[in-house]
Amino acid sequence: MSDICRVLLADDHVLVAEGIQKLLEPEFELVGIVADGRSLVAAAAKLQPDIAVVDISLPLLNGLDASQHVKKTNPNIKIIILTMHSEPNFVTQAFRVGVSGYVLKQSVGSELVQAIREVMKGRTFVSPMVTQSLVDQAVNPSGSGEANGFAQTLSSRQREVLQLVAEGKATKEIASILNVSIKTVEFHKTRIMKELRLRTAAELTKYAISAGLTSIH
Repeated sequence: MSDICRVLLADDHVLVAEGIQKLLEPEFELVGIVADGRSLVAAAAKLQPDIAVVDISLPLLNGLDASQHVKKTNPNIKIIILTMHSEPNFVTQAFRVGVSGYVLKQSVGSELVQAIREVMKGRTFVSPMVTQSLVDQAVNPSGSGEANGFAQTLSSRQREVLQLVAEGKATKEIASILNVSIKTVEFHKTRIMKELRLRTAAELTKYAISAGLTSIH
């Protein structure tokens, strides 16, 4: 069995993915590149990489919810989040999901390879720009931190529906993607709007972007 670390990359920006590929290939085996969260879940199950490097703002299913799916079905796969988001709520949610590393994209050149090495040794890696206290807070939540980041007031299924609505998917298409009835999608949309006190699709989209559920600009 090869000692070379096998890495799966999930990022929907082609140039970013190509840059990361060049960065990793001298030392690691890149087994696949996927561009959305649902493909990540499928590829992780099929390819069984040692590590998945995952962007948060992935289409169809955001990186954190996708990572949670991966960890539930493939607990041995270690996950490193690679993102532009340095806000505490994203970091906290990521470690609650069970990731092993958190690297900021602006530091990718100097930190990603190091992060993979550390995580493969069973350690945690966090970009120095993200304070260690955030990880401590995530692992041992003792305070009454704000739960408004990353749409934490919504269930994972509600976040899935919200993201797909924000990405412009029609109700019928959302029902097909999630393998549920149109009635169920409508029910979730109504509950989401009531929960978030929003009235229009435009408001839902704006909220989804600010919560990091989609990278639409």
